[in-house]
Amino acid sequence: MTTAVPGATPSRLRTAAFAPIGEEGRADMVVSRLVQAISVGAFTEGERLPSENELSTLLGVAVVTVREALSELRHRDLIETKRGRNGGSFVRPSQAAVEEVNARALADESRVALADLGVHYEVVSAACAEYACLRATSEELQIVADVLAESRRAPAFQWRRRVTELQLELAALSQSVRLTNEHVRLQTEFTPLLALQDFDDAARELTHAALVAQVEATQAGDVQLARAAVRESVRGSVRWLIAFRAELLAGSRESDLRGTLEARRRRRERENRDEQ
Repeated sequence: MTTAVPGATPSRLRTAAFAPIGEEGRADMVVSRLVQAISVGAFTEGERLPSENELSTLLGVAVVTVREALSELRHRDLIETKRGRNGGSFVRPSQAAVEEVNARALADESRVALADLGVHYEVVSAACAEYACLRATSEELQIVADVLAESRRAPAFQWRRRVTELQLELAALSQSVRLTNEHVRLQTEFTPLLALQDFDDAARELTHAALVAQVEATQAGDVQLARAAVRESVRGSVRWLIAFRAELLAGSRESDLRGTLEARRRRRERENRDEQ
């Protein structure tokens, strides 16, 4: 019988992030994997990434490919490299840089591919939710419920990691290794896009409400309600992403993308000041 331990989930995220790339061993694929790992919270601000040799072995690519990818991440201000005995590549505390990278990835994704990713994620998540209803213990679900209640008070920049951990723990309660592993893989791919919602209070509230509904349905053993909570949450997020993608594409140049994100940040700051 599994027990939900939210603090253990980053190891799952790291395993997914460092699955071998193989023949796709281009620097941009390595960049994508590392951006995903940072976005989903597998590595936190100030944390050291594996060494070049370790990344080369984990990802199944040449050291020179890793070096090129790390250089690109430094250029994007996502990591900083320190020399010396305790040196290495460390995640920079740059929420704006991560947001820009994720927004660019969303803009580059076709609407059809985005919708298809949402369908895949929904199907796997709903299957996990169904089997969690049948197999999870009340003790496991109470741990998840307590962490979920606490996550609501988390600052926006920490909220996504906690929510991701909760979603992974709920998937693990299915007690299906295959389903859980597929959920982790999809979570690693989808979460960087979902993270673009983190500073939208309404979107965060909907995500939280859906998780509460899923946990309550699972505690009651109600498969249909649990699946419905997952379905509505995923579809709502996909609609939000499609709308935001259209906003990003309204300007075709990179400067326009940055301008759109900067306008969003200024709007958030004004709204925060008005609330205080």
